[in-house]
Order: sequence, then structure tokens, then C-alpha cells
Amino acid sequence: MNFETVLYEVNQGVALITLNRPSVMNAINQTLGDELYSAFKLADSDPSVRAVVLTGAGRGFCSGQDLNDRIAVDESVSLANSVRERYNILIAKMQNMRVPVVAAINGACAGAGMGFALACDLRFASVNAKFTMAFSNIGLAPDSGTSYTLPRLVGLSKALELAWTGDVFDAKEAHHLGVVNRVFESADLLSKTMEFAQKLAAGPTLAYQLTKQAIVQNFDASLPDALEREARLQDIAGRSYDFREGVRAFTERRAPRFRGN
Repeated sequence: MNFETVLYEVNQGVALITLNRPSVMNAINQTLGDELYSAFKLADSDPSVRAVVLTGAGRGFCSGQDLNDRIAVDESVSLANSVRERYNILIAKMQNMRVPVVAAINGACAGAGMGFALACDLRFASVNAKFTMAFSNIGLAPDSGTSYTLPRLVGLSKALELAWTGDVFDAKEAHHLGVVNRVFESADLLSKTMEFAQKLAAGPTLAYQLTKQAIVQNFDASLPDALEREARLQDIAGRSYDFREGVRAFTERRAPRFRGN
């Protein structure tokens, strides 16, 4: 597909999705929101895609909502409807992808842009990346899933502090808080992230999907429910080609060749 505000390419099983409005630090307007959803939908429907990397063009990952867009300047626009139609469906799509999604955070990551990053399964950051919830700085409450994802990473009290103050924090602090998994030099960020994603793409992606379901859904489950969910998901995994291939490879003392099914 040809996009105006998103770059999309697939290499070695990894779909690289790049937010491409560098002149405004990849701020989100209607077109970018629509095209990003379409890009994730395209990746999810392509059987050759076994992992996704999300990054930004230029100096920023994503600076959040474009405040020159109609959603911000037209008082007749319902923010509730805009959040539901632009952000909620996109965050839900990202969270429910059948393959791993890794963010390569190359610069400013603010507001809804932070929501995009937190909706990814893993986050790798450049040493130059900067983070802020930002919503309170313009008199808004959190959206883009951040009120759900951030407390699960940093805890309730710290999430409130970051949301209320809108403080900017760097990649080192983000790593300390658990917001990002790894930090790289700027020149190495994309190559290291793609290398990691390509290893995931060569792995048992059905098992990865089931693993995510178990960990996310069991986060606030009772122990009996968690154990039963593990049994159900393990039954699915046990019927897969990848499980049989994994056992064969182990007994034959060779590397497995997983297919993701």
C-alpha cells in the first residue's frame, strides 16, 4: 500500500512501520492515525510478517497529537468520539497483534506517542530519547491507553506522578522505571532492534502469541483461573507444528525451523 504519512516495508519476516511526519516530530493528525491503523492491519493479515518494528522518521518517535489538527482547534469536535475513533481502535489493534511488536524509540516520545510506545510489547530506546506523558500540560487527562499500560510498568504512584507533572525523563530513567527494555546508542538503535525482531520472527510466533495471552490476561487473575488458562493455552501450543518441530529438533540435536503454526 502507498501511504502519505507512514513508511512500510517487510524484510526477513519483520514489518518495519515508520511514522513519517518528521517536520512536526511525527505528530498525529487524522491521516497519520488512519494510515498507522491500516499499516498494522496490513501486517497482521500478512502471513509472511512474523514481527513488527515501530519507529519514527527524523529526530522524534512521536510528539503526540498534532495541536494544529481539527481535533484540537475545533471546539465542536467531541474529544470522546475522537479518542474512540482515532486512538482506541489503534491501541487495541496494536495490543492484539498476532506477532510481537517492538518499538524503536529514536527521540521525543510524548502524549499519544507514548501511548503508541507503551502499546508495543517491547520498547528499545536511543540514548537521546525523551519521554513525557504531556497530557496535563495542556489540561487533558491521559488517553491512548496510557492510564492502563503505564501503571502496569511503573506502579500506580509513579504513574500518577508522571501523569500529573508531565515531567520529561530520559532513556536512562525510562530503563530504570521499566518503561523501556533496552537502551542503545542512536546510531545502533534501528539495526539492533531489527536484529532482535528478526530473531523473534524466526521463532515460534504462535507460542509467543499464547505466552502474551497468558501473561497479560493472568496479570490480575486469581491463581485457579491463571492455572486453567495456562492449561488451555498449552493445549493449543501442544497441537502446533512448532511444538512437534521443536521436539524433533531437540532429539536430532539441530536448530528448529519454526513456522509459527
